[in-house]
Amino acid sequence: MPSLVLDLALPAERLLAVYEGRAERIMAHSRDGRRVSIAARHFRPYLTHEGVYGAFELTFSDKGELLELRRLDR
Repeated sequence: MPSLVLDLALPAERLLAVYEGRAERIMAHSRDGRRVSIAARHFRPYLTHEGVYGAFELTFSDKGELLELRRLDR
């Protein structure tokens, strides 16, 4: 299955747009340089008062559907 690794550093202030309904997606670049748009709701389990920080692996089906998003060990 295809996968991508993202390194995210999103302070809580930037995620405020999601909770106010002004944004639904997070745009990021994977480690291999591809641009990725992913629904912000997938990162809710990783949200702290500081925001969302860390490395995440996204696994996709062959059709491009997100199968799994997991935080990598630091």
